[in-house]
Amino acid sequence: MENNEKHHISSYTSHALVLIALLVLTFITVYISKFHFGVFSVGVALLVASVKATTVLTWFMHLKFESKFTKWMVGGVFILFALVVIITFIDYLLR
Repeated sequence: MENNEKHHISSYTSHALVLIALLVLTFITVYISKFHFGVFSVGVALLVASVKATTVLTWFMHLKFESKFTKWMVGGVFILFALVVIITFIDYLLR
């Protein structure tokens, strides 16, 4: 059995930068929660959460080292999730 997988090692510096970015995004989430955006409150919260999820997927789950096919599959799942959320909001607004 041949091992064709490339191993990659992430530096501590990149992990520290990602950690700082996630902490900043968490503080932004807490700060934004003090404001009332009306019907867009949930949308803003989902936007910040999506940025955080993308950061975790890219750096901590090593998606940036994966093949383009895997990246497209993950992107497709995000698009499908966004469509489900949008359809849910449209349904909620029309009731």
